[in-house]
Amino acid sequence: MRRFLLPLILLGLFIAESIFVQLTPPGLFGSGKIAVPRFLIVSLLFLTIYGSKKHGVIYGLLFGLLFDIVYVEIIGIYLFLFPLIAYITTKLMKILQTNVAMASIIVIVGVALLEAGAYQLNFLIHRTDMDFASFLSVRLAPTLILNLIFIILAAFPFKRLFEKYALSLND
Repeated sequence: MRRFLLPLILLGLFIAESIFVQLTPPGLFGSGKIAVPRFLIVSLLFLTIYGSKKHGVIYGLLFGLLFDIVYVEIIGIYLFLFPLIAYITTKLMKILQTNVAMASIIVIVGVALLEAGAYQLNFLIHRTDMDFASFLSVRLAPTLILNLIFIILAAFPFKRLFEKYALSLND
């Protein structure tokens, strides 16, 4: 049973993102603003920091593929970005301290990298015509605020969960 707990939690967060979007009032962050919940990448980055670095990248690859299949018409954007950001996080955490405040900052930077990377790839293949200044004010800022609130609420539970997961891997 313990073996399936982590994938079930990640799958639950994957589903919770779309449920959150459907239940949130459209004008919550102002008219025309887009706040994207990134609960899955937040949990993957906390897994990478406090749990297993290898499992963080592998789950990033698997859930990136799942994200592309379910939500995006082009397979490869999130399949590439999720494990890349998890890998960058592993390298950053070798340099920085592993406390909750620093981990939270790294996770919010990871969310910003994900959003900017997805925007740039979509802009490159002409799936969006939004200029970068509009992207910053309309999508990136509300997304970072929403995910910062989620990080504040979930940082300590994720830390405890993934530290226990790392200990169970060693046993």
